[in-house]
Amino acid sequence: MEPIAHNEAREALEAIDQARRGVAAEVGLPRWYWWLLAAGWVVLGVVGGVSPAWFATVATVAFGAVHTAVASRLLSGRRRTGGVQVSAETAGRRLPLVVVGMLVALVALTIGVALVLDADGAEHASTFAGIFVAAVVGFGGPEILRVLRRWAHA
Repeated sequence: MEPIAHNEAREALEAIDQARRGVAAEVGLPRWYWWLLAAGWVVLGVVGGVSPAWFATVATVAFGAVHTAVASRLLSGRRRTGGVQVSAETAGRRLPLVVVGMLVALVALTIGVALVLDADGAEHASTFAGIFVAAVVGFGGPEILRVLRRWAHA
């Protein structure tokens, strides 16, 4: 076996690291997850607008429980497709924290939009706020998560 030059070894290691980062960048949540989350957001907006506060609270807790059950398998980011499973180290251990932080920010956005619409006198402010945030989630969820992952180095 011939000795490898220092620069060739460095290039090989850089290629390996770039390939690993490429695989990690592909890890994420499936598109259906985002549309399911968006649909739940719309339902919660409608429920919040037309039902008593106690029922909206129960519906929100139930949605949170269902979301937790579904997302618990997905938040590791390792099961985007059935064909590829990567190690948690490659997927990034911060991914669940990034997703939860994103969801908290979306809740705050929903509340803020609803308060602005309500102050403006809009009827069914929570419904329209839910629809607005659902559109953000459904159409932009994966892209938003990709940017947040890059910022958090996750």
